[in-house]
Amino acid sequence: MSPAEAQKRIAALRAQVAHHDELYYRKATPEITDFDYDTLKAELAGLERLFPEAATAAGAESPTARIGDDRTEGFVRVKHRLAMTTLDNTYDEGELREFHARLVKALGSEDLAYTVEPKIDGLAVSLTYEKGRLTRAVTRGDGEEGDDVTANVRTIRGLPHTLAAAPVPELIEIRGEIYLSVEEFRRINQLQEEAGEAAYANPRNLAAGTLKQLDAKLVASRKLEIVLYGMGVCEPEVVTSQTGYRDQLKRWGLPVVELFSEVRGIEAVCAAIRDLDEKRRALAYGTDGAVVKLNDFALQKKVGFRGMAADGRAEAARKLSPRWACAFKFAPDRAETRVRDITIQVGRTGALTPVAELEPVFLAGTTVKRATLHNAEEIARKDVRVGDAVLVEKAGEIIPAVVAVLVEKRPAGSAPYAFPRACPVCQTPATRGEEEVVWRCPNPNCPEKVRRRIEHFASKGCLDIDGLGEEMVDLLLRNGRIASIPDIFRLKVEDLLPLKKSGEVWAGNLIAGIAARRQADLWRVINGLGIPQVGAAAAKDLARTFRSLPGLAGATEAELLRIDGFGEKTALAVRRWFADPANRALVDELQAVGLEPTPPAAASSALAGKAFVLTGTLPTLSREEATAKIEAAGGKVSGSVSKKTHYVVAGEEAGSKLEKARALGVPVLDEKALLDLLGAD
Repeated sequence: MSPAEAQKRIAALRAQVAHHDELYYRKATPEITDFDYDTLKAELAGLERLFPEAATAAGAESPTARIGDDRTEGFVRVKHRLAMTTLDNTYDEGELREFHARLVKALGSEDLAYTVEPKIDGLAVSLTYEKGRLTRAVTRGDGEEGDDVTANVRTIRGLPHTLAAAPVPELIEIRGEIYLSVEEFRRINQLQEEAGEAAYANPRNLAAGTLKQLDAKLVASRKLEIVLYGMGVCEPEVVTSQTGYRDQLKRWGLPVVELFSEVRGIEAVCAAIRDLDEKRRALAYGTDGAVVKLNDFALQKKVGFRGMAADGRAEAARKLSPRWACAFKFAPDRAETRVRDITIQVGRTGALTPVAELEPVFLAGTTVKRATLHNAEEIARKDVRVGDAVLVEKAGEIIPAVVAVLVEKRPAGSAPYAFPRACPVCQTPATRGEEEVVWRCPNPNCPEKVRRRIEHFASKGCLDIDGLGEEMVDLLLRNGRIASIPDIFRLKVEDLLPLKKSGEVWAGNLIAGIAARRQADLWRVINGLGIPQVGAAAAKDLARTFRSLPGLAGATEAELLRIDGFGEKTALAVRRWFADPANRALVDELQAVGLEPTPPAAASSALAGKAFVLTGTLPTLSREEATAKIEAAGGKVSGSVSKKTHYVVAGEEAGSKLEKARALGVPVLDEKALLDLLGAD
């Protein structure tokens, strides 16, 4: 490559990286994967080293000389007392060994102590505690200053606002990562589907977007979590090593990283990383690598930071990266396959979601046959076509997604995909609201929407009607035995006998299964109605508060907003649903056919309002059975441990929740102790 070609390529790469920085840090809507972004940035850094004059001639400051900037409009900007730096990262074990070799040369010893911990895929934040009390939370921003997100961070249930044990510094900046658990990510995406809106791509982007919301109630409803591991200013100093700091964080009652290890020497570091790679998918949150740090704080200070002059003065703080730490990133789980077809999935709210039908390929432990294409704009941006060779990746290790088209392998004569402008099932013209990306079928009687609504109502998480799964719903619809949800309760044995050879047995079983659910728990019925923004947890809150469908139907917005965790969006969704005449008619018809939902039992005096958290596998009770028993006794089951948790119920392979309970002094029960408590009550 000539200097002129290098200058042109450097300028192009800088523009690309700046574009992706804007999408990733400010808008939380990246177009490419972390791996592809790191590849672009590595190419740019390599060219800048090889052609320094061309790099200078290319003009604007290079993104390799600064960290991404997550500052956005609407937030007060706060300067960090000590800059928040970014880590050098690598996907290559050889480069990791070079990192160790540089430290050996600087410190004169091969026998260096390191810590190895998971690299959480979230949003960096700095918490300031003064005299043991949380006073401020700030995003990393550009490293020198960030956005004040204190109000939003205070909604994180597992974060103590006061340090629990001595020694307590006069002032300390505690750094960490805000993230969403896989379970919570799935719950929110279920609500998106119920609202007819596009699913979020991965937990990291959703966590980042949530933290930058101006409505603290919305932030609280999404159950962000936090893990803490780093330190800024500390006055006076209270620990001397990473290991000691983690132990002190635990004593303070703060959440810390799991799978943390202290090792000596580079061979042990590499072994710890390989072990972490094998175990990380069992964690409740996404990880994208391992962070390696010198354990001793005195040695950290000795080697210092890149970008710091010999006299100790720093250049712009946002250019610094510690010489004593390195991120080893795991290569993404990817596989090449081919798009056999692109189909449109119609959701029960009418959302038209494109899906790539793939040649089966083994990926991250499972065989993948389908991958989401998200929406029409995403297909057009990536130019995905039928017949294309594509790379498939599990986005956030959860949802299979097409991340790239191998254009060089595209078959001759292929044509761009034309997103349908009508529902593929009922042919009703599709609609799309202003500033929305999702096309929808507006026909309330679309056969596919009806099918999906019935399947949802009968599903395990709703009425849990034994024998009425997807295949049975399809059979009943195709043969005209049902056309709506209330029709389920009108079925008779004689209606079913002609549909199967062994008619009497299965017909009797199905009718018995339906009859058994006429007095289903009220929360199950509410969940089954498919109210936007209302999943199982919200349905239980509504059932406890209003205790009947008529009571819920007449609820005011003010009454709904008084429910813990309900924001304006959820309250408005509930009010709008019951204001719709068709929905009120559905509720009336369900009551007319004999559905009599059972309200929650009156809370017992001993367990009323008690908060439980379940973790691990119990010997005999499933998670659902344990939850049902606790709720029947008046308790409430939460997903995260905090000072407000009354009991943690731990089984085999209990993880960070058990560790956090012990740190906070929350009583821990095994299954027998839980049953004794419930029995005694």
